Parts: sequence; C-alpha cells; structure tokens
Amino acid sequence: MTSKTLLQPTHQHLRTLRNKLLHLHQVLLETERIAYEQVRGRVSGGELLQLIVHHQQFSWLHPLSELVVQIDEILASDEPIVLEDVKNAIASARTLLSPIETGNAFQSRYANALQRSPDVVLAHAEVSQFLMSKIW
Repeated sequence: MTSKTLLQPTHQHLRTLRNKLLHLHQVLLETERIAYEQVRGRVSGGELLQLIVHHQQFSWLHPLSELVVQIDEILASDEPIVLEDVKNAIASARTLLSPIETGNAFQSRYANALQRSPDVVLAHAEVSQFLMSKIW
C-alpha cells in the first residue's frame, strides 16, 4: 500500500474523530451551560463564550478543546497526514476520555457529567465506539 492510498483513509479517519470529539464537546458545554444558568440565570451567546474562556466552571473542558484544535491543525497542514498522526490523536482521546472519579480535573468532571446527562453518555458511547474501530 503506497502513501497515496494511505492519505485519504487516514485523513477521513482523523476528520471523523474530530467531528465526534467536537460533538461530545458541544454536549458537555450545553450541560455546563444549563448547570450555570440554574444557579445564575440565563446567559447570551456572547456571555457564554466569555464564560467558556474565563470561568472556572468551564475550564475543565479546555483539554478537550485543545485536542480538537490539535486535530484541526493536523488536518489543515500542508504536510500529508500519516498513520502515526492518527494513532497519536486516538491515544490522546482515549487517555483524555477516561472517566475516573479520582483522576485529573477533566477525568473526574467528565465522570460526573456522565452520571448527570444521558446526552453525554450517548456522545461518549459514539466516540468510544469509534476509538475502538480499526483504522483499516
């Protein structure tokens, strides 16, 4: 199999991973927004963006945001995407999305979000299933 034949499946696999992670991120943001608004009242889209960037309640989501950005950078690069790039992104996602109550800030908050929201469970299942799939 030549590198040309590897390029398209590798690119597509990485793009699919990115989209599934982005969907999970959006679901997690929505659950945090709802929790925030239950205590402090409704927020506008602009206010929500500021909260996402600066408020402690949303800061635990930054590692997931950063992983999506890293994948975006790989996809946007002029360099060909190699299998190793995909494997590294998959490994990072598997490590990050390990819901461990006694884990790091992301892992413990993620475990809590899985307990609170069926939407998070569904998005997590979708990403997890994809992470377990063969690349080819």
